Amino acid sequence: MSNSVEKLNSENFSTFTGDGTVLVDFWAPWCGPCQMQLPILDAVAGKVKTGVKVGKLNVEDSPEIASKFGIFSIPTLIVFKNGKAEKVFQGVQKEEVLLQAVS
Repeated sequence: MSNSVEKLNSENFSTFTGDGTVLVDFWAPWCGPCQMQLPILDAVAGKVKTGVKVGKLNVEDSPEIASKFGIFSIPTLIVFKNGKAEKVFQGVQKEEVLLQAVS
């Protein structure tokens, strides 16, 4: 069974990232590199082990969350473990790098 990438916002972010291992892509629709990251994120979501979740947060729709995590450049990807940011990646990341980060 493959997972899909969950769209995150101010209402569901804390619940989604609060438990287990979660990869979140901070992005915006106008960002070229972010558009390059999206199909990679979809591929990662399809390959992660059970219990790992993948989401994306549009920084324009939820600027308070982007600010809370100090997002100044996008794409930025953060691996959360039980609600805490564990690993931060800036710029477009390869599928292998992200899969390793959440394993």
